[in-house]
Amino acid sequence: MKYKIMVFTGAGMSAESGLKTFRDSGGLWEDHRIDDVATPEAWKRNPEMVLRFYNERYRQLRQAEPNGAHLALAKLEAAYNVQIITQNVDDLHERAGSCNILHLHGELTKCRSNLDENVIYPMPPSGLQIGDLCKFGSQLRPHIVWFGEPVPAMIQAEKLVAEADLLIVIGTSLIVYPAAGLVFQAKPGVEIIIADPGELNYTLWDRAKHIRGNAATTIPILVEELLNKA
Repeated sequence: MKYKIMVFTGAGMSAESGLKTFRDSGGLWEDHRIDDVATPEAWKRNPEMVLRFYNERYRQLRQAEPNGAHLALAKLEAAYNVQIITQNVDDLHERAGSCNILHLHGELTKCRSNLDENVIYPMPPSGLQIGDLCKFGSQLRPHIVWFGEPVPAMIQAEKLVAEADLLIVIGTSLIVYPAAGLVFQAKPGVEIIIADPGELNYTLWDRAKHIRGNAATTIPILVEELLNKA
């Protein structure tokens, strides 16, 4: 059985592909308050604004390309059993060639029924418009887990982390729950590597190795080291 490497990625993974998060600008996301565009209440209050916002995110994603960190992780699959759990809603891991990806917070490339979250469609090339309906006749919404909504993939993610022989955390602040709690599911003694340009603020991380730097710079080096050990 192949050695299992679990990779947990956040916004810093895709930052060097040009995709930003609201934390880059003091709680604003592309000049929008999160409460106005990324909550169930915002969707009920002003669905037109929410759709405009996510259509623009989708347009930006289609112009972005995987960076060196995405490409390096895909190379790991030649020697290891690699599972990626991501907080990101982009498809850059997939486009880089990684095969096993669990999206915690949804996917910009998909939309879903407003009545049944299991009825999922590809996002139209031009994005969603008011009047785009699911098979039940209900308005389609972005396939995104908004703030205040449950995270259905958490149970599966916790199980995957508990099976890891090595946990690599890339580009996440580890302050957004419940996703940040995933690292606590790692078995005692499992090595944890955290790649992030910032300081680590948790006493737990005395058991973790901190690689300080941007993902696109640090991850290709780490991957080459792991491949040389395989």
